[in-house]
Amino acid sequence: MSLFACLLVFVVLLLLELGYFKLADRFNIIDKPNQRSSHMRITLRGGGIVFYFGLLLYFIWSGFAQPWFFAGASLIAAISFADDIKPQSSKLRLLVHFTAMGFMFYQWGLFAMPWYYAVLALIFCTGILNAYNFMDGINGITGGYSSVLLVALWYINQFQVAFADEALLVVLFLAVMVFNLFNFRKKAKCFAGDVGAITMAFVLVYLLGQLIVVTQDLSYILLLAVYGVDSIMTIVHRLRLGENIFEPHRKHLYQILANELKWPHVGVSALYAVLQVLISFGLILLPLDVRLWYGLVVLVALTFVYWGFMGRYFGLHKG
Repeated sequence: MSLFACLLVFVVLLLLELGYFKLADRFNIIDKPNQRSSHMRITLRGGGIVFYFGLLLYFIWSGFAQPWFFAGASLIAAISFADDIKPQSSKLRLLVHFTAMGFMFYQWGLFAMPWYYAVLALIFCTGILNAYNFMDGINGITGGYSSVLLVALWYINQFQVAFADEALLVVLFLAVMVFNLFNFRKKAKCFAGDVGAITMAFVLVYLLGQLIVVTQDLSYILLLAVYGVDSIMTIVHRLRLGENIFEPHRKHLYQILANELKWPHVGVSALYAVLQVLISFGLILLPLDVRLWYGLVVLVALTFVYWGFMGRYFGLHKG
């Protein structure tokens, strides 16, 4: 994409985001703090809808390329936005998510492969969508982490192996930058909401899956290493505490940092982003024959950091 095209897309997305703010304010689409929140101010919800706006612009611009993927993303965005406005039944959300993932699998060509590929992909994708949504709890974390992933994917696509349309990656990155203007700061103007977090997770899963399908290299999962270890270890931790893992909580490592240790939200978000940058940098530069060992070292190291931190600071958690 040319510089002029990038600037034009950025301005259009910025105007769409500002227009959404007016609608959200008028129709009271807000996020009120509760005992599980990591924020104290009433804030507009659903600012992450700009991610879908970016996807829609790309879809029109590209001449309606990758229609099954776009259909799946549209379903995800619609049910998530509806859930932001008024809680929807878990059965309906699950049905829509599975349908959307079916469309995505079809776009990948997964149904032409042995049946168990689709089963494994369904489990993996469902886990990532939920993890990405659970991790969306403090200012800047969704925008910062998504920026890192998109830049890493762009670099791989540009210099190592072509697996996606560059325009899609660029437009999504510009959408995240627009969102960051209003969220990656001390006093956020808006939160991503489910429409932002889950839609972005769906798009990133699609891109990551496309990369894995093209390269047959599962090590690219490390592009989600920081989020993945925090999410999985938090589930294990809560199971050990005898808790219902489907209930809201504030026990993620980033939440302890922000709520109990009083680290600035943007500082915690930046820490997660920088850690993922370093891990992605190693993954991209290392030769294929050592990536497995690199991945094991990274995951073990992150796990030890998690348990060491929790062992020292979890007692500060208030409930």
